[in-house]
Amino acid sequence: MSLKPFEEVVTEYGSVVLRVCRAVVGPVDAEDAWSETFIAAMRAYPELDQGANVEAWLVTIAHRKAIDIVRVRGRVAIPTDEVPELPTRIGLPGSWDHELWDALEQLPFKQRAAVAYHFLGGLPYTDIAEILGNTPTAARKAGSDGIVALRKTYVPKTVPEGSHA
Repeated sequence: MSLKPFEEVVTEYGSVVLRVCRAVVGPVDAEDAWSETFIAAMRAYPELDQGANVEAWLVTIAHRKAIDIVRVRGRVAIPTDEVPELPTRIGLPGSWDHELWDALEQLPFKQRAAVAYHFLGGLPYTDIAEILGNTPTAARKAGSDGIVALRKTYVPKTVPEGSHA
């Protein structure tokens, strides 16, 4: 007994596969998932065991193709006319502290990098040393010197002028 022609498989199981695809990915992407299912099935069909449950085999392929579409949909950027403002780690949208950047910008590069990598990125000084091409001791010194310089040149907005926090 041999496998029936693939065209007959598509005719017999096409509607079942389409229903599965619609249920998993919705009506918009269902036809793409259906097509991908039968393209993959057509390639693998000659190797299918003669006693295999063709319907279950196709539904399994459809399920995998549907999951692929859902994953891709989650990674694809959606075009928009306006980009919404999102909260940042340092405050609300629009709360960029220009004075802090001005103070950081005045630091020598290695001090600025060490401060950013350690205090904002949370990296240990051994990793910072590798990035900057120096020793952990030099990275720690650069970070320390950067903080000392910032304390002299930058007054955070949250600390009222004249107070000694």
